[in-house]
Amino acid sequence: MKTLERIVEFIGSYFVIWTIAAAVWGFFDVEAFAWVLPQIPLLLGIIMFGMGMTLEIKDFKNIFKQPKNVIIGSFFQFSVMSFLAFLLAVIFRLPPALAAGVILVGTCPGGTASNVMTFLAKGDVVLSVSITTLSTFLAPILTPFLTMIFAGRWIPVDPWSMFISIVQIVIAPILLGLIINTIFGSSINTLTKLLPAVSVISIVFIVGGVVGANAGQLISSGFLIFLIVILHNLLGLAAGYFLGDKIGLEEAKKRALSIEIGMQNSGLAVSLAVAHFSPAAAIPAAIFSVWHNISGPLIATYWSRKGIDSKQVEQPKEARA
Repeated sequence: MKTLERIVEFIGSYFVIWTIAAAVWGFFDVEAFAWVLPQIPLLLGIIMFGMGMTLEIKDFKNIFKQPKNVIIGSFFQFSVMSFLAFLLAVIFRLPPALAAGVILVGTCPGGTASNVMTFLAKGDVVLSVSITTLSTFLAPILTPFLTMIFAGRWIPVDPWSMFISIVQIVIAPILLGLIINTIFGSSINTLTKLLPAVSVISIVFIVGGVVGANAGQLISSGFLIFLIVILHNLLGLAAGYFLGDKIGLEEAKKRALSIEIGMQNSGLAVSLAVAHFSPAAAIPAAIFSVWHNISGPLIATYWSRKGIDSKQVEQPKEARA
């Protein structure tokens, strides 16, 4: 067990290095991860199953402990990032596939990485988990609708087909993970501890596959895509903190809202891009997967060193991994 835990910790600790290595490998050897593209929905389903295994019934009850903050946070999650993505696509005059890809990142819900970063930043983890949970279950409706609204000027969008995809590769695996965790609980601790490493490996494969399929596109417009992804993430982080301040949230909740808005479920964006648009549309999300795992730890480290009144921080007994 100790050996397994060390292996899982090792894989998770060097997540950014693995993803960068896979991106470089895929860029120079485009066939290395060619097998990945058809398997992206399956890989994302595994990641979402892992998310479901970390959830408990109390996470849904927590939504009703501070419903105003959770609803406002989820509203900001979708509206701010969607509008910022649209604005960046217009300002930089992106081609249709890349514009759709950037907007998909913006219209997706928050990812579970935001919960970990909020914990490290000494933010309100309960609020972060509640927003992630609510926004994830709103995604089948809001992601297709917002994608159609904001990306429709560049590329045709079938919201119903996208709705079905999100239910199949996100909602169903999460519910399955939640049910298994609720029934078996601590008796499957080994599986639960292994899933974060499986999720990391799945994301690494996805990034390698998307980069390999779009090596030519990255040569011609790689710098621009990186710039837009970085701006999208940083503007989202800043907007979340600013809006939290304007509505009078405490410091811990402002940090949670900032990180929750700035960090997206880029894996879902990759899967939807490949399934409904083109591999090229998945480039922004693949790059976002790498970048927000750089910016997230940086801002979390800054806030953790800055400190906070411990009374403001409502933490669960165990941090999400």
